[in-house]
Amino acid sequence: MAYIVDRRLNSKNKSLVNRERFLKRYQKQIRRAVSDAVSRRNITDMEQGESITIPKRDISEPVFRHGQGGKRNIVHTGNKEFIEGDRIQRPPGGGGGGSGSGDASNSGEGMDDFVFQISQKEFLEYLFEDLALPNMVKRQLLSMDSFDYHRAGVSEVGNPSQINIVRSMRSAHARRIALRGKDRRRRREILEELAALDRCDPNDEATEQRDLLQAELAHLNVRIHAIPWLDDFDLKYNLKVKMPRPSPKAVMFCVMDVSGSMTQEIKDTAKRFFFLLYLFLKKNYEKIEVVFIRHHTQAQEVDEETFFYARETGGTVVSSALNLMGEILEERYSPNQWNIYVAQASDGDNWHEDNQHCHDALVSSILPFVQYYTYIEIGDRDPQGLWYLYEHLQRDFGDRFAIQRVRNNAEIYPVFRELFRKHAGEEVD
Repeated sequence: MAYIVDRRLNSKNKSLVNRERFLKRYQKQIRRAVSDAVSRRNITDMEQGESITIPKRDISEPVFRHGQGGKRNIVHTGNKEFIEGDRIQRPPGGGGGGSGSGDASNSGEGMDDFVFQISQKEFLEYLFEDLALPNMVKRQLLSMDSFDYHRAGVSEVGNPSQINIVRSMRSAHARRIALRGKDRRRRREILEELAALDRCDPNDEATEQRDLLQAELAHLNVRIHAIPWLDDFDLKYNLKVKMPRPSPKAVMFCVMDVSGSMTQEIKDTAKRFFFLLYLFLKKNYEKIEVVFIRHHTQAQEVDEETFFYARETGGTVVSSALNLMGEILEERYSPNQWNIYVAQASDGDNWHEDNQHCHDALVSSILPFVQYYTYIEIGDRDPQGLWYLYEHLQRDFGDRFAIQRVRNNAEIYPVFRELFRKHAGEEVD
């Protein structure tokens, strides 16, 4: 019976390479479409695929043509409308194919823009490329399900693919020297005796002795050549031992203001930011915990569903959320073992007398222990009290504290990329 094994790469999806090449070629248009999709989609549709439209001008191929060549003298006529440096206006009428605008006509032809679909996985790849959580340095032996293999010498048993040729040949050579040593010495002695007999006068006694020595020599040659060049005993294999791999232990605190000053539009923008963050963490980090905190006058740790879809509201006391975060850190997440991250979103309003409490909570129990703290203030108003407080803290904790303003949904994705862009030397675990 014959078996045929197809070892061609991508044998079940032969167009995969062509698709990857196509996506790489038009990645600029894809990134622009992904950025636009974030601002217009609903939260529930955020992680779906996307239709990408490429204008016909971007899919044209370069063409080589024969020029006229040679030296030519050309005289260009002047004009009365333009002088050097004038900007020429675009001619009237649309130039895009398939736009659906304009009146019907019985003449003219063109080409529609090229439209194709990217999958959910590809959409998320472009959405979060070159992003990472900063300063993830604390690594512990989290669990026994992640291992690395390390060299640990050689072994006499192993997989044929792990054979150590040099050590195996060295062992075989040593074995042959050890087993042949006595016989080779005796053979040299016999050869010397035969040479001495050849120099003597021939007689019956010498002939008999020569016959005995030649018989012994033949026996020794058989024994020497019977020793195998390579034996199973000689084989040595590279030994690799499985050792647990230290993994980063990280926790992300998502803190959202749901007070009465947060309009529904501002809340929707905040939810979009946190949903982007949640998708980013879920896609790139397998071992990370997320703590959701909603607050008005009181703070509460909630689950994912409540965080994004509950409609509870009230006054504004930001320190309640910061105090709750400090308690959770003390109880469950030791700064010595965990990489701690915080993302906070608010419209900037806070009870005036509470600002000092926020400052004390951040300086004493949060900022000294976090790897990175981000705050976005949402709204098109002038900066509010919380912004000025955090601006002051940023000067003292600039290496781990970042603040940004978001005025509308269109600014969410650029701000998100600015806050979590990958720096040199940082990796996704």
